[in-house]
Parts: sequence; structure tokens; C-alpha cells
Amino acid sequence: MMYVSTRGGGEPITLSEALARGLAPDGGLYVPAQFPESHVNLPPPRSLPDIGNWLLKPFFVDDPLEGDLASICDEALYLPAPVVETSDHNVYLLELFHGPTAAFKDFGARFLAACLAAPRMFDAPPLTILVATSGDTGGAVAAAFHLRPTFRVVVLYPDGRVSPRQAHQLGAFGDNVHALRVAGSFDDCQALVKLAFADAELRREVPLSSANSISLGRLLPQMTYYAAAALRWHSIHGTRANFVIPTGNLGNAMACVWTRALGLPIGEIVLATNANRAVPDFLASGEYRPRLAISTLANAMDVGAPSNLERLRHFMPDFERLQRAVTAEVVDDAEISRVLRESESRYGHVVCPHTATALAVIERRRATGDRRPWIAVATAHPAKFEGVVEPLIGHPVEVPESLAEILARPSNATPLAADYEALVGVLRGLPVP
Repeated sequence: MMYVSTRGGGEPITLSEALARGLAPDGGLYVPAQFPESHVNLPPPRSLPDIGNWLLKPFFVDDPLEGDLASICDEALYLPAPVVETSDHNVYLLELFHGPTAAFKDFGARFLAACLAAPRMFDAPPLTILVATSGDTGGAVAAAFHLRPTFRVVVLYPDGRVSPRQAHQLGAFGDNVHALRVAGSFDDCQALVKLAFADAELRREVPLSSANSISLGRLLPQMTYYAAAALRWHSIHGTRANFVIPTGNLGNAMACVWTRALGLPIGEIVLATNANRAVPDFLASGEYRPRLAISTLANAMDVGAPSNLERLRHFMPDFERLQRAVTAEVVDDAEISRVLRESESRYGHVVCPHTATALAVIERRRATGDRRPWIAVATAHPAKFEGVVEPLIGHPVEVPESLAEILARPSNATPLAADYEALVGVLRGLPVP
């Protein structure tokens, strides 16, 4: 399997090369040169590592990592990803927050770290993992690469635009992990990262790789929990699973689209955004207009220029087909607040603000008479957003043990102007791990 840029530049490369590079030299995102054929014979529900090894094999064919895929899945994908029933009939949650940093990003970050570490030797030159985060990605990447020999991690996050616990988590690792609080938005952070990857001179001096959702190493493993959930659902109910996915940079949603394209029993895919409405507006009009990010209660989705829309458009260049394949709806802060306030009594679960956007979309479907089962993707634990959630539900949210351990550590992040030369200075001055 070879991989090419969504923008058509450069020669096809292997998956290992695409993982190491992160972003293509022409600024595009890597995608399979030819998407694998649909799976005809579906297996029974199995463990997530087994599903990952089965599902992802076509993407690893003829790659140096092909023989390591099973062990990579065993190392990275043993985390629970249950589909749980709520108190509201036919509304379910796909809980993806049972990893070490209490967010769905743990699956992809751990898989990418295992992939990049597999072929490296202790005397290999340092590889710097450069990542922009709107809240959860950075913590997951930091945890996945923390203390791994020959790796350095640099996390950029928008100062004051992540929750206090997210910010603490980002700065709590130290050692080979460096947190930078940027005076700007997530889009400013993402723009700085993309400039660094496009800087050939810098990359010769400081080898870089990405752990954002632009990385295939993040996207591919996220397919596994959709496959596992859909197979389990089909074995129990005999129908396809319908998902509503909270959406920011569109990587998690792209994973679900690819999983369905492989022939897994997935029905409708609906995207729920906050007030950052670039994706819904594009799907309504066909015109993509990136814009400045708006700060919302669902801060990890505060993305005005979602990178993975480029992958989605490349995968489905026919706009009418794309409109049939996915739909998207906007949920504002008032509706997020209402869902959070009612979540415990209506659903029997306290949820995070991002999961609330998905539940709000399902409630709209209910109001129009749609009584089909829907699975809302629960992307993070509500304890990470205590400042938003607890005042609305009227009591503290219990903190998961793994998150509590991180929050007990000291935390420190370095201020950084939203300026490319300032970032270059930091990257060139990193200590050797």
C-alpha cells in the first residue's frame, strides 16, 4: 500500500514514511493511493486489538511495519471502548474516555507512538513530535511519548482557551515533553505547526513528525473502535449502527467514514459541531470558507479551519455524493448548557460539553419523529471540564484515577507568541533527550 498527498505533489511513499513525515511536502495530507476494497466477510465481535489487526492489515501491506501490526495493536488498543445504553430509549453512548488522559485521543496517540517507536533504535537521532491541540490531543500525545527514548514532544495550545484541567495536564509531564501556551487560537497553533512542516531547512536541522489528526497514525486506529462498535451492534440488533460524532478538526469523523467504506455495518454518520460551523456550511453550500475560531463551551472543537476536510473532499470529490454520505448540524452554547443540565436526569449519565453536542443533535431527530437507535460518540470524560459541567449539574464530577494522578503532578508551560520565528527558536533550542 502506497500513500499520496491530497494535493497531488510528490511521489507515492510507504505508510512508515507517511507516519514519519506527518504532513506532505506540498502541504497536503497523506491518503492511500488506492483505498482498500470493502471487506466481504465480517468477523464476529472480538477484542479491539484483534479488530485493529484485522481491519488495518490492508493499510500496512508491503510496509516495514507490516510484521509489527499485531504487537502495535496489542500495545495501543487494549483500552475499553464500550457502547452503553442511556435512560433515554434508543440513545447510546460510545465511551472513548477510558484511557490514561480520559479522551478519545488516547487511542490514536498510543498507536502512533507504537508505530514510530517500532523501527527506531536507541542510537537513532531524536525525532521531535510537534502537535497543536485544542485541548485533548496534546495530553494524549504527551502521555503516549513521555519518556520514550529518542523522542521529544512539543505541544502548542491556545492560552486561556482550554479548560484548567486540560492546561494542567498539558504541562504536567516534563522530561521530554515541552508545553507551549500560545497567545492565540487553536488555528494559530495549527498554522504554526504547518509552517514548521513546510520548512525544509528547519526539518533538516530538527527532524519533525506530527501527532495531530493530520497524521495517518492517528486516523487509522480510530477506525477500530467504530468497527468494533458496529460489529457488536450488528450481532445484537441485526441492523447498522448510526453515529453522531462531535466534530472539530474532523479526524474522528473521517475515521468513521473510512470504516464504513471498508464495508463495516455503519448506517448514517452525522457530525455535530459547536458554533464553529465551517463544516456544516460547506456541506450545505459546497463552498469551504475557513474562518477565525470562536471560543465555546466545547473548547476542544473550537476549530475554524478543520484540516481533515481536505481528506474528506479528496475521498469524495463528487459533492452530491458527499452530501449524501454525511450531514452536519450546529449546536450553540445555550443548547450545550441545556443538555448538560438535563443529562443526568434524562440519560442517566453526566457527559462532557462535546458529547452534549451529539446528544443535542439526536434530540432534534427525536423531535421530528426519528425513533431509530443512535450512538452518540462520547469523546472525553466530563471531569476534564469541571468549570463548565459542575455548575450546571450542581455537584462535583468524580475524577478518574488516571486523570487524578496527572493532576496531582506539578505543571508548567512556556508562553509563546503566535509567531513562527519564536517557535523556530524553541525547536532549535530543545535539549537532546
